[in-house]
Amino acid sequence: MTLTALIAMSGGVDSSVAAWLLKQRGYEIMGATMELYTGQDRPNEPCHAPDTCDARQVAEKLSIPFHVFPLSQAFREKVMEPFVKCYEAGLTPNPCIECNRHLKFDAFLQEAEKLGCDFIVTGHYAQIRKDAQSGRYLLCKAAHREKDQSYFLYSLTQRQLAHTLFPLGELTKQEVREIAQAQGFLNAKKRDSQDICFVPDGDFGAFLRRYTGKSYPGGDYLDLAGNTVGKHTGAVYYTLGQRKGLNLALGQPVYVCSKDMENNTVTVGPNEALMRDTLLAENCNWISIPSLDAPMKVQAKARSRMDAQPATVYPAENGGVKVVFDTPQRALTPGQAVVFYDGDVVVGGGTITEIQ
Repeated sequence: MTLTALIAMSGGVDSSVAAWLLKQRGYEIMGATMELYTGQDRPNEPCHAPDTCDARQVAEKLSIPFHVFPLSQAFREKVMEPFVKCYEAGLTPNPCIECNRHLKFDAFLQEAEKLGCDFIVTGHYAQIRKDAQSGRYLLCKAAHREKDQSYFLYSLTQRQLAHTLFPLGELTKQEVREIAQAQGFLNAKKRDSQDICFVPDGDFGAFLRRYTGKSYPGGDYLDLAGNTVGKHTGAVYYTLGQRKGLNLALGQPVYVCSKDMENNTVTVGPNEALMRDTLLAENCNWISIPSLDAPMKVQAKARSRMDAQPATVYPAENGGVKVVFDTPQRALTPGQAVVFYDGDVVVGGGTITEIQ
């Protein structure tokens, strides 16, 4: 029996090569793009049509059916609105994780099932295996460590993992580009996206103002003793650990250590003030284990570009966890994800809610 797969085609080189690889392996495939924006979301780029056009051209070159799913309303409700609310609450959200949770591996999988597909396929750099003993599907790091995206995928459920394929998990980025070049894909040399997709210029402050129609007032910078040391342009614009753009001359480098959104203050201090070893996290998802019932030694990442560090994760109230790192870590940040590893295997993860 021929297996069928729906490829999530973003218009980039990774998803294009993923589609080609699946076709080479004998799958019956079709492509699809999720239209996530309206003109008002990205006024200088009409509904991200260029990416859709690139995806459609690759699908035509592969001689496969191509679909466009209008999901802009779900994207606004599940990704953009929470992003704005998190920043206004003083948190630093990770919208890529929420997009994976609600759109790429939920709404997109539902669309695939409507089309009768056995699997969905994306261009993520990660691997999926099935553990013979437990019968659980495991999410594992990509072979190419520099491109590994398992951190952003910790929210995947067993059902989603069972119906997902990551063809690029064993390849390097260079190998992917070489395949695309050999196949004559128009996007073989297309630049990788580095920013949040709905904030392509990286200026999230401008996005917040445009999206909400609000102007966020400036306020006081405070030192660790609570003394006013300057004026900031709005607490919502700053993130923990930030040094650039503070416009403070205090005789020594200072960093954002905390924010008080109610009083619109930003507290700054030396780098050592950012070092903490304990955090609380909620909204946890477990992959290699059904649940966390006892303390567990793990390697933990509290942001995507951080090297995983030895830690112990403890069960807490209401399904949350307490994470204690073996050594203090810099700028642990509420709103970000903490993801737990056992070697190459993702144990699970959750959203940081508090630093202790």
